[in-house]
Amino acid sequence: MQQIPVPRSLEPFVKDIYVLESDKANTEHKFPFYADGFPGIIYSESTNPFYLQPRNKKLSDFYLYGQTIKPISLDTKGAFHLVGLRLYPFTVRILLGIDSKVLNDDCFDLMLVDGVDTQLTLDKLKQTDDSSNIVDILTNYFHELLENVSINADWRIQLAINLILNSNGMMSIKEIRDKLYVGERTLERHFLKEIGVTAKQFAKIIQFSSSLKQMTETDYYNLTEIGYDNGFADQSHFIREFKRYAGKTPREFQKQISL
Repeated sequence: MQQIPVPRSLEPFVKDIYVLESDKANTEHKFPFYADGFPGIIYSESTNPFYLQPRNKKLSDFYLYGQTIKPISLDTKGAFHLVGLRLYPFTVRILLGIDSKVLNDDCFDLMLVDGVDTQLTLDKLKQTDDSSNIVDILTNYFHELLENVSINADWRIQLAINLILNSNGMMSIKEIRDKLYVGERTLERHFLKEIGVTAKQFAKIIQFSSSLKQMTETDYYNLTEIGYDNGFADQSHFIREFKRYAGKTPREFQKQISL
């Protein structure tokens, strides 16, 4: 996976930009996605279509995906070039002006956006295979979406997201409410509207994502310590939450990545 610097104008909305590609004509590709708290935009050009599994949903070449709650994968066969923008959670509602939770574990074909010439952008994208040029085109399209929708995300939700991300999901919701001077029902209602999940669930997703990163990016094999480091009350709690989002226990997942 190649990382591309985020253009300065997109930094308030885009966490990172990545590129996946292969020129192998007959190889089957399966890219797993687990809950990490970040939706995204994907543009891909491929010999054969990508499918969202396990739903076996054929995807367009240009789409926005919502919060990943259950484990999914993007599957294709043959050569492909894919550029993905991981978005901060509040960005979906800003761009599309829709209730974010309708996109949980699903994708939205950007050709369906009203008021923006997505086809023109798609035509430009198909004329280049240079990742930097693709990012430039996507940046211009992003600004067109921003101009098309005048939805302002609740500033308290943006602050709450930052507190959760900076604490790897370990700051209690009560502590967040106290810092923002907001009631429990108000926070949960606005969080669900802006992000698509409740603040409590978002925090659990970030906890899971942090533990998953620790397992895959370091030589860290003590599962008890991983659970403890990421704020899980005990091992059974860690196993239960991990399986909820990964579809398998930490031990099963660890064996899978060690193959």
